[in-house]
Amino acid sequence: MKYGALYQDLYSVFSSPAWVAESINTYPENYVGDGGSEYIRVTPLASGESINIESVSGIIQIEIFVAAGLGPARGRQIADKLDQHLAGKTFTLTEGRCTQFLSSAFAGMGNDKDNPSLFRSLYSISFLHFGVQ
Repeated sequence: MKYGALYQDLYSVFSSPAWVAESINTYPENYVGDGGSEYIRVTPLASGESINIESVSGIIQIEIFVAAGLGPARGRQIADKLDQHLAGKTFTLTEGRCTQFLSSAFAGMGNDKDNPSLFRSLYSISFLHFGVQ
């Protein structure tokens, strides 16, 4: 149940009213459909030495897809919005569990290999998830 709870809690952050109000299409890992000309894809990666019975640490990788050929500004704006909603924040979630988001990183990755009409950037943020059993 540890990983099921982790993923449920992490994805719930992106269904919060505050994030939904940003109007950025948000999809889970392994999404392969047409997200349109702008969307993000969220992939949690649990890792690190602090994985134990009560906590999990790791990184969330968020791929940002925007229209190619319009410059880097929009991808960076979305990364800034992600920082506003995640960086340094703690979310108390279901059944007493909580998730703390730490520092983030951002990099432009170039045109998407599967759809060259989209430019892909990578935003990543580390997290600690407590109260898992």
